[in-house]
Amino acid sequence: MRRTIFDTPVINHCFRLLSQIGLKLFGWKLEGQRPDARKYVIIAAPHTSNWDFIFIIAFAFTFRIKVFWMGKNTLFKGPFGSVMRWLGGIPVDRNKANGLVQQVVDTFNSCTELAVAIPPEGTRSKVRQWKSGFYHVAHSAGVPIALSFLDFKKKVGGFGPMFSPTGDYEADLIKIQDFYKDMTGKHPRKFA
Repeated sequence: MRRTIFDTPVINHCFRLLSQIGLKLFGWKLEGQRPDARKYVIIAAPHTSNWDFIFIIAFAFTFRIKVFWMGKNTLFKGPFGSVMRWLGGIPVDRNKANGLVQQVVDTFNSCTELAVAIPPEGTRSKVRQWKSGFYHVAHSAGVPIALSFLDFKKKVGGFGPMFSPTGDYEADLIKIQDFYKDMTGKHPRKFA
């Protein structure tokens, strides 16, 4: 994959230090360990605020993970587009069913190392059910799912266990969502 802020010399070190200091100043603690896999999908949940992005980037630096993330394509327009890509962004047109899952699977298959953060809600707005793209990407690419979280109530963020999809989406989703049942997003009413 392309070069990002996470593997840019000097800047990476500075942002790691800044992230560690910032998280401590805001009272946040790390929990869990960096996933022990070369390729995996990261569930980024709960996703209820723009602050989630800032904290996820800070935690990625702290855990020393080169993370790619998916964001709506409008974030990548204009002069900030190249900056968003440098931050690890992958533009997504949410209005089109354009084989996005297969594109991400193909990317996994062509890389030796890759971590992609996908918020299962697909948006910061309240949703009735999670989108299944994160699951289908992981299952089709044969990679595990890292259960990452930001709990704003406890001010804790990090990683829970790795989850290997079995192909039974409904049964697996129950187990995955069970991990998040006690998590509190920045805006709790938006987290289903």
